[in-house]
Amino acid sequence: MWWRSPSFILDRQQQNDTASLNPEATSVSSPPPSMADTLQNPNPDANISAYYQTRAAHHGVLTSDWLAQAQAAVGRQPEDKLLGNDARAASAAGGAGKRFSVIDEFNSWRKQPDLAEAVAAIRALAAVIRASQATTMMELEIELKKASDSLKSWDTTSISLTAGCDLFIRYVTRTSALEYEDFNSAKCRLIERAEKFGEISYKARRIIAMLSQDFIFDGCTILVHGFSRVVLEVLKTAAQNKKLFRVFCTEGRPDRTGLRLSDELAKLDVPVKLLMDSAVAYSMDEVDMVFVGADGVVESGGIINMMGTYQVALVAHSMNKPVYVAAESYKFARLYPLDQKDMAPALHPVDFGVPIPAKVEVEKSARDYTPPQYLTLLFTDLGVLTPSVVSDELIQLYL
Repeated sequence: MWWRSPSFILDRQQQNDTASLNPEATSVSSPPPSMADTLQNPNPDANISAYYQTRAAHHGVLTSDWLAQAQAAVGRQPEDKLLGNDARAASAAGGAGKRFSVIDEFNSWRKQPDLAEAVAAIRALAAVIRASQATTMMELEIELKKASDSLKSWDTTSISLTAGCDLFIRYVTRTSALEYEDFNSAKCRLIERAEKFGEISYKARRIIAMLSQDFIFDGCTILVHGFSRVVLEVLKTAAQNKKLFRVFCTEGRPDRTGLRLSDELAKLDVPVKLLMDSAVAYSMDEVDMVFVGADGVVESGGIINMMGTYQVALVAHSMNKPVYVAAESYKFARLYPLDQKDMAPALHPVDFGVPIPAKVEVEKSARDYTPPQYLTLLFTDLGVLTPSVVSDELIQLYL
């Protein structure tokens, strides 16, 4: 049976783990007590995706037992680790009288290299609740909605950012605290749920890495396309488990993200081979499986990811090679693209290294859509899913 629950894997590991965990409460830094009424979009170039403008620095169901599973997987992290020096410094500076800005809070979280953009947005929205001076639940919801819209406008092409903000709003406000007569009690409940959602999202990558280990066997060859932090975590965990495997990395033009991934794997002493993007079909007969990340998982069970993922999946499917997707549940989006052009383009600056003639048009789209029939399994923090199950999970997430 393809479905494997997180607790199945985590319980088995916990039996072999004799070290005791020392949970510590994780909290989001307290920003200054005031909040700006209007928020501006700081994206300097609206025509180019903000995600891809900063890609060099930032590559990469709501059930009661999900948090417990995450804690069992990796244990609670100390606050100093979850909240980096940069974020704490920004919060301290804000406490000196600077007006709170959700964009500034978001950017301070983004400075942590291992923190996904969507998780940074979730942390920033949690800080909005703490900083709010609202006196009624309606005012707080309006304030939270404005902050969410401001974050989504920071990069309108980012699927994970939009999905993360929407899921946060739905999860935090879906509570009986809204019916409390005491507003302060209701606000405390919202803050508690916001912190819980942030912790769940932060630990999703580790859960996915553990769920995928049974599918990586000794002697296998894995093809990866581009740089995905969750795929890197999967391979890193396999290496730490003393599994013997090798990795083929595509170059990942135009920003050469595959070079970065190959460098990270080489540091782990994992045998790695760098391929030209056009050499995927040439090398596929040596490959046992394909692992890719995702910018977004859509309602059909397909994925939107960096350009070239679709052709990699096509070649793998034609040669009967499994294609595995590693993606956090906050990337599940309410989208249903019918073809490659049926989604907002995320443009990417392309440098061919040589002058381009004036009359030659250059394709600058940064991502493509891979239909579900070319995907084998999706590894998520909700469990191991077949593409056909994704729509059911989306319904549960967005109810």
